Amino acid sequence: MERNLKNVLVISFGFLLLFTAYGGLQSLQSSLNSEEGLGVASLSVLYAALILSSMFLPPILIKKLGCKWTIAVSMCCYIAFSLGNFYASWYTLIPTSVILGLGGAPLWSAKCTYLTIAGTSYAEKAGKNAKDIINQYFGVFFLVFQSSGIWGNLISSLILSQSSTKVEISEEDLKCCGAYNCLTDTTNTTESARPSNSLIYTLLGVYTASGVLAVLLVIIFLDQIKSDQAETEKEKLEAPSFWSTFLATFRHLKDKRQCLLIPLTMYSGFEQGFLSGDYTKVYVTCALGIQYVGYVMICFAAVNSLCSLLFGKISQFTGRKVLFALATVTNTACIIALLLWKPHPKQLAVFFVFPALWGLADAVWQTQTNGLYGILFEKHKEAAFANYRLWESLGFVIAFGYSTKLQAYIKLYILLSVLVLSMVMYGAVEYLEAKSSPGTPTATKKENGGPHSQETCM
Repeated sequence: MERNLKNVLVISFGFLLLFTAYGGLQSLQSSLNSEEGLGVASLSVLYAALILSSMFLPPILIKKLGCKWTIAVSMCCYIAFSLGNFYASWYTLIPTSVILGLGGAPLWSAKCTYLTIAGTSYAEKAGKNAKDIINQYFGVFFLVFQSSGIWGNLISSLILSQSSTKVEISEEDLKCCGAYNCLTDTTNTTESARPSNSLIYTLLGVYTASGVLAVLLVIIFLDQIKSDQAETEKEKLEAPSFWSTFLATFRHLKDKRQCLLIPLTMYSGFEQGFLSGDYTKVYVTCALGIQYVGYVMICFAAVNSLCSLLFGKISQFTGRKVLFALATVTNTACIIALLLWKPHPKQLAVFFVFPALWGLADAVWQTQTNGLYGILFEKHKEAAFANYRLWESLGFVIAFGYSTKLQAYIKLYILLSVLVLSMVMYGAVEYLEAKSSPGTPTATKKENGGPHSQETCM
């Protein structure tokens, strides 16, 4: 158990170091690289590459390199993105975004495969239930990993707040902040408040070093999976070809329930994209300065993490419908308030209230939607979760893609429309389920069982 637990901790802290860097950088892209919308364009390209990567790269890399070296190589793709930010231009950031996107899917798949094999191996030796051990390993992983959002954003705010050139934002400039932002003027305001290059390079240096440490940690301390276990896993990976996986993903759309869940799955990408791409730029950076982005996103990450744990337990008593209703009301209230609110530095607390409420709602979207997929499509989980990754990533691509083309109020109306459509479609799914199995006690039991985050391996 000690050796297996050591490997779980190595992977967990490796991901913590890696995503401390990436999470902080993602939150800053729309503000740090705002010229011509370069930052959000790079994120859109990144998620588009992730869609392609998830279709065919994970089985190939894991088969050729094994889990350990797939994790190490994929982590290097994230470091490339940090390096691309040192001299941010269309010729550096877009290619490194593609590299990161291609490395993203193999990284998560290899992590899931490694933890699953390690858990199964220990369970066989100890005579325990494999599913219980695997759930424990994933629990340890997410406990460590989820704090990365806090550390990455804390580092960015502490470093960027050292700027000696504090720009006083005039009342005239503040009129360009918020839902009815001026598409051109906000860029100028953001650029004038941009920290010095030395501070930016310091931040990027810390992030790059954090990524390098993650790679070294995995290379030096992570054990290679035993050959017999690896061969067993390779046989599983050899079975589906790229085309069979690709076709299975789209064949799954014949299921009416999957089609009805597309808006809800895409909404997850839309709402996360709005918070990290638009709220941080046209509300926080525009009215307070870029040094506050990290603090605001810490608030989101902390509430999100706590609520994910809380809702996992509460769902056993309330069921998913109540939680979906809570998230819908919370998000709707936030969207309406953001449409009406004119951000001003004197209202500092309000800047933190929105990400806190957004984190509460996002915790429901993540845990309950993942859990819903696992329950509805128990016999076709691989195809179902491939669809989940596909449609959520497409939501990110669209949200970041139109980020610089539309004013914030239009994006908020789009967000509200997709949310309403999502809930109508989700209601239809619940109706179909109730109709097909009226009064079945097992359905309720399955609905409320098990940790949700471990279903996805994403």
